[in-house]
Amino acid sequence: MKQPTSTSRRRRTGCLLVLILCLIAASAPFRNFASFPQQIRLFVGRPVSLHLALPVHASGTLDPQVAVVNGRTGRDFPVNLKDPLSIDPLRTGTAELKLRLFGMIPFKTVKLQVVPDLKVIPGGQTIGVRVRAAGIMVVGHHRVRTGPDTRVSPGEEARLKPGDLIVSFDGRPINDVHLVGDIVREAGEAGREIELLVQRNKERFATRIRPAYDEEDKTWRLGLYIRDSAAGVGTLTFYSPEHGVYGALGHVITDMDTHVPIEVGSGEIVQTNVTSIAKSQSGEPGEKRAHFLDEGRTLGSVERNTAFGIFGRMDRLPSHALHVKPVPVAFAEEVKKGPAELLTVVGGQKVERFDIEIVHVARQTTPATKGLVIRVTDPDLLRRTGGIVQGMSGSPILQDGKLVGAVTHVFVNDPTSGYGCFIEWMLQDAGIMLKAEDAVSDPVSVAA
Repeated sequence: MKQPTSTSRRRRTGCLLVLILCLIAASAPFRNFASFPQQIRLFVGRPVSLHLALPVHASGTLDPQVAVVNGRTGRDFPVNLKDPLSIDPLRTGTAELKLRLFGMIPFKTVKLQVVPDLKVIPGGQTIGVRVRAAGIMVVGHHRVRTGPDTRVSPGEEARLKPGDLIVSFDGRPINDVHLVGDIVREAGEAGREIELLVQRNKERFATRIRPAYDEEDKTWRLGLYIRDSAAGVGTLTFYSPEHGVYGALGHVITDMDTHVPIEVGSGEIVQTNVTSIAKSQSGEPGEKRAHFLDEGRTLGSVERNTAFGIFGRMDRLPSHALHVKPVPVAFAEEVKKGPAELLTVVGGQKVERFDIEIVHVARQTTPATKGLVIRVTDPDLLRRTGGIVQGMSGSPILQDGKLVGAVTHVFVNDPTSGYGCFIEWMLQDAGIMLKAEDAVSDPVSVAA
């Protein structure tokens, strides 16, 4: 009989080792250990439970004493890793939980970050938004007829582009288009240039523009299409009575022509009444149709317009709220795939609760838009709206009794689905949670 060679024995041994490693990697204890976090964020007073399911004993050290583990803290307290670890945060601060097998072998170090507890009232009310820019927005060029065969655009000659924000005219801050006409006429009649301070993205520069006399309309012009304000409909996401602030929309407000984010100078949100719904269908996102109620229904101010929505002051809870008491909020890492609910208005002013499914969760450690993919599963909402419609952006998403996010965009080719953002990033921009850095975006969707 032919004896196996040393090469074949090594090959068989290698295959056996690979099989053993695969079995270990597939085991529940190994998976639990691999998924065991290196850092855990907690709210004061909200315990969390972690399960390693390892059939071994260890000792734990937790210092300083911002939390207790299984009712213990300090140095070298016993831990049975087969049972869940219950971590109860006591006060704000940071600490390290160090686990040692048999009290000697370093096994795992977990950083704990405990922050003040935070609760807000979920919204869902449809709101009207009016904002005035922090200057004059350039939305296009036109040519002025200065002679029988002569047309010029002073705006183009001054290097202005659609999306630019004119911050001041001759050193005077202006954010009302009705005031621009007099400035242009006076400069034109005097034969002088106007000095402009212009903001383009995050940069500012100075330029000069000379008005041209329009022979057709017999007036002085800059050769620019300009705008100073915008208005629209969205949904209130949350209200914090403790801080007197709100958040809404879940995405930035942009100019309708240039699609450039609006630099807000002032603004307000008002109560609205939804009169009808244009249902969504593949390729055609629907929309809420609503009218603004009287001026006495002003709800709050608009102070900031960010990648995650609009934010400002609010001194009372708007009417028709489903929740009148604050609910817990969730960190981004707490959100999971599975059932959730959405609060929104589809008729009149009544906030209703609808079933959705969170089908994807992007693991984000810094602010980024479109962290969730959601799908509407509620037959009633599908029947009435076709899924997600424009004007629904900002609708709060709740899971396991916690506010976890907000609707932001609808998928154009599948309006039953869309994107959401984590509530954590909105709370940061509202100024009531510690701020992180940066934001990114994703394609193939329309703002809801």
